[in-house]
Amino acid sequence: MAYDEEDDNAVCNLEKDMHELGITQNLLDLALRHAEAAHAHRITALHLVIGELSSVVDDSVQFYWDFVSKDTIAEGAALHFERISAVLQCHDCGHEFPRSGDYHCPQCGSGRVTVKRGEEFYLDSIEVED
Repeated sequence: MAYDEEDDNAVCNLEKDMHELGITQNLLDLALRHAEAAHAHRITALHLVIGELSSVVDDSVQFYWDFVSKDTIAEGAALHFERISAVLQCHDCGHEFPRSGDYHCPQCGSGRVTVKRGEEFYLDSIEVED
């Protein structure tokens, strides 16, 4: 059997799609649980926070949302995405800085950095109708 780079790309894309399907299903479950606890009859919007370095893609979540929320009280709910920029901190000098292409400290040149912000992914709030 010959190696085919396209096969690897297809597998990677499938894994990413399955990852985002699971994430979207979990978002729905969480939103439904909170809406039901509040005795809501309809979920109208979800507000999501996604870090720049997160592997979550807005368009994929929206695509799967339309699929997984069908025939639930969340069907038709708007998804609002807030993107958080990445911020790194240098281990050597302590300087915090926005990521700008690479992971080296602009102050001292060190590559020993930690991500302080930008990997987030969470449901910030939901809007419901009673």
